[in-house]
Amino acid sequence: MRSDVLLSVRDLRIAFDGIEAVRGLSFDVRPGEVLAIVGESGAGKSLTARALLGMLPPGATTGGEVRLLGETDLAAQRGRRIALVPQDALSALSPVHPVGDQLAAAVRSVSRVPRKEARARAVAALERVGIPDAARKARAYPHEYSGGMRQRAVIAMATINQPDVLVADEPTTALDEERRDQVLKVLAEQREAAGAALVLVTHDLDVVREHTDRALVMYAGRLTELGPSEEVLTRPLAPYTAGLLASLPQNATPGRRLPTLPGTPPTPGVLPPGCAFAPRCSLASDTCRHEEPEPQQVDGRLVSCHHWEDA
Repeated sequence: MRSDVLLSVRDLRIAFDGIEAVRGLSFDVRPGEVLAIVGESGAGKSLTARALLGMLPPGATTGGEVRLLGETDLAAQRGRRIALVPQDALSALSPVHPVGDQLAAAVRSVSRVPRKEARARAVAALERVGIPDAARKARAYPHEYSGGMRQRAVIAMATINQPDVLVADEPTTALDEERRDQVLKVLAEQREAAGAALVLVTHDLDVVREHTDRALVMYAGRLTELGPSEEVLTRPLAPYTAGLLASLPQNATPGRRLPTLPGTPPTPGVLPPGCAFAPRCSLASDTCRHEEPEPQQVDGRLVSCHHWEDA
């Protein structure tokens, strides 16, 4: 494993009942960087994120390899070297235990410290994410927190042991723009304080543009494009990436109908032959319909497309 790689994913495959939902995905996460994973629903983003933590649902079978600092036992590293910021903070927190007790338990799960010290760390973690009167709020239950405060609490829990990698799965879904920006600011501050890398699963390309270093675009369980976020979003090489960007309302031309990607993503197990995006792609040729493109290096990026030069 290269010294400049913190987390290495090679040929990751995730299947249910023999049907692959993630198909041969490879990428690296570097120390301190923010990597976005983007794509339409069903692309395999959240499954990939869960695989990084060793938290795949029952019935999943995997192939390939995920290494964190050279280690493959991801469950043993969870909470210590790698941690999750979940999408639904209310579901992630136990409704029958005070929030402070839950953070203290996270400390004691990786460190043999007295309960009093773990409790003090929990209060300090809540203070760091901007929860007012943290000592009192540590005694409160999740239902006594607002939605934004619950999201801050799960960020505090994820960062309390200063992991090397944070994995955030749609952490701002269902939040309004103001709360979204607040949560992203807190997440960035805590990530930087811990010196951690961040893998951010999101469908919000504005978040990708403003808050990430590199973007991994997925389609039908595979890598479509991977490169610096600014380059991917301003000069996409893959037709799929270009189609996603063209369909954003802010990119609309006044007086003209907003472009959309025709059709819908394929269902795992009933993929078309060749490139999975070919039925929706205006550039598709006979080659696309018969040969699945492999990722290739183009100007420091990876792109899986036979006709990337025409995108």
